Amino acid sequence: MKFIKQQKLFIIGAIIGAVGGYAYYHFVGCVSGTCSITSKPVNSTLYGALMGGLFFSLFKSTNFKKNKNIKNEQEQ
Repeated sequence: MKFIKQQKLFIIGAIIGAVGGYAYYHFVGCVSGTCSITSKPVNSTLYGALMGGLFFSLFKSTNFKKNKNIKNEQEQ
């Protein structure tokens, strides 16, 4: 459960990206079949999920200074 809370933005982004990837395949796609990503729905969905997860994880706040100060106080 802790992992899910920590990775909440990545998971939400992956879900939204997967829906977007499949929608791109469905509405735009690749007529000739030579496009490596958009020629198959699985490829397009997985690529969308990865890109969505990475994009949403950019907004994760990290407080390195705060964590470092807490660690230093615990050591003393």
